[in-house]
Amino acid sequence: MNGPKKPLTERQPFDKTLTDELVRTIRAELREELREMLREATRKQRRKATLYAAAGAAAFYAGAAAAVAVGLAIGLGLPGWAAALIVAGLLGLGAAFLRGAARGGGVAPAPPPVPPVPPVPPTVPPAVVPEVPPTAPPAVPPTAPSRER
Repeated sequence: MNGPKKPLTERQPFDKTLTDELVRTIRAELREELREMLREATRKQRRKATLYAAAGAAAFYAGAAAAVAVGLAIGLGLPGWAAALIVAGLLGLGAAFLRGAARGGGVAPAPPPVPPVPPVPPTVPPAVVPEVPPTAPPAVPPTAPSRER
């Protein structure tokens, strides 16, 4: 076959060194790849968070402008203090509604669906027929003689 085999102790240091080096190289490559993937994912999430923050700020200012517009419109027919009070009340109601919706109390959840009842054919209890004793055939009544002309 192949010649005399070397004892395991002579091959072990070479194999152990090579294996350790290979494991270190693979780990280093995997770490670098994982860092790059996380860096890219973090970059995307950071951009998305920035856009959400900008949208929130724009919505805040739009809401403030709408509140001022409503106040000015109401102020045409009422004094300024009454218009401001009405707008403040409306904003308070809106805030209470949003808080309730955030807590889950805004809209009642729909009841769970009722499972359909499988159609069951109507069952009729078997009729109990009483036993009737046999009787004689009905008697034929005598017929009147026919009159022929």
